[in-house]
Amino acid sequence: MELREYMSVRRAYNLVRQETESSYRLTFEEFAILCRLDMANAPIKTSDIADYQGALRPTMTHRTNHLASLGYIDRDEGTIDRRNIVCVISEDGHEYVMELANRTRSKIPAGQPLARTSCDRICKYVDAMGSVYCTAGELVLLALYSDANDQCTITHLVDRLGLLQPTVSMSVSSLSEKGLVVRSRIEGVSSRSLSIGLTQEGHDDAKVIADKIAALVVRRRPRS
Repeated sequence: MELREYMSVRRAYNLVRQETESSYRLTFEEFAILCRLDMANAPIKTSDIADYQGALRPTMTHRTNHLASLGYIDRDEGTIDRRNIVCVISEDGHEYVMELANRTRSKIPAGQPLARTSCDRICKYVDAMGSVYCTAGELVLLALYSDANDQCTITHLVDRLGLLQPTVSMSVSSLSEKGLVVRSRIEGVSSRSLSIGLTQEGHDDAKVIADKIAALVVRRRPRS
């Protein structure tokens, strides 16, 4: 998978998430779980989903509990080991994942990667992307890493990532404290506008994540 494809889908879904009523809002990781279950069209063990996302069991329990409470997945306990819970997408879950995929596709501007792709293809990308967890701060690093703009501002990052301005501002502040980004004044521009760039350590961290994304393989749906 190309980094620009990853960023295109993440930005689009961030915009969709902002517009979704809070009670039905899913994290990207929860969206990815639905995509994986929908593509499999068969029960999957919770432990296998946790392995796929590299998540701890309590984290996966929280995610699947949320999806189950919304009626998007059904869960059954194993007959031998009650901890061996399997998940399967429900009809409502299938309809909702298609809705999210369609809305995500609609948020990709013309000329951007995957702007003309199908809902089915969006699901395949989200499924693959679900195995690489990225915080808001890591998305900021990736945006700076992939952007040739040498005077990147908070406003530019907000547009680039589809995240809320407070989220981006707090992420930049945290990254600055860790020595991963540096902020400097832009000559001839309001003192409130600061140019944000990667330090060498930030560049190295971003490259590690970018390499993981480059290794992702977009799967085909199993043949029926």
